[in-house]
Amino acid sequence: MVETRELKLDIERIGTVSAVLTRPDHARACYVLAHGAGADMRHSFMEKVAEGLARRGIATFRFNFPYMEKKQGRPDQPAVAHAAIRAAVDEAARLCPGLKLVAGGKSFGGRMTSQAQSKAPLPGVKGLAFLGFPLHADKKPSSERAEHLAGITIPMLFLQGTRDGLADLGHLRPVIKTLGARATLHEVEGGDHSFAVLKKSGRSNDDALTEVLDTLAAWIDQLA
Repeated sequence: MVETRELKLDIERIGTVSAVLTRPDHARACYVLAHGAGADMRHSFMEKVAEGLARRGIATFRFNFPYMEKKQGRPDQPAVAHAAIRAAVDEAARLCPGLKLVAGGKSFGGRMTSQAQSKAPLPGVKGLAFLGFPLHADKKPSSERAEHLAGITIPMLFLQGTRDGLADLGHLRPVIKTLGARATLHEVEGGDHSFAVLKKSGRSNDDALTEVLDTLAAWIDQLA
């Protein structure tokens, strides 16, 4: 049985946003799952991740960033995004006492989570998991967006498609190597920024997402 709770998340001095807790019976961990820049917490990708992790015994806490709640086109400034993530982590810990806590998310949401962690550790969070880390602007390879990762001391998992236009692997692999044992890179062969694959690959998008979720669940289980 899976419990889905519609919630409101209060962000100090900023306002209130919508949130959803998806928690299976006998959950062993909770993943604070932040959405990407262009779609909210109810996007089909986010729904599939939450449902898939629930089948694997992992709860998720999803939430909207304030700009998305207000239906504004431009993402929040980092300070606002960081505050939303901290509020979400605190609320997930309150709602899921005793569960292993992991944070991160899709693209922009994952990067904002890593930035928040680099500035001050997110209380209780044991690891960060990125579903397509946006290393650079589309097809403009660089690694500047990864500089803050050096200040993070907890384990990190990078799930990246090999066709991801926002994360050239020629730039990402050296970043992972520099981070050492605390960073793990899992490459999804043929996947784009959302792990969609070409028909000629012989795999479906669902196959690729299954690989992503199996890898994520196994990594969470290995965290101390």
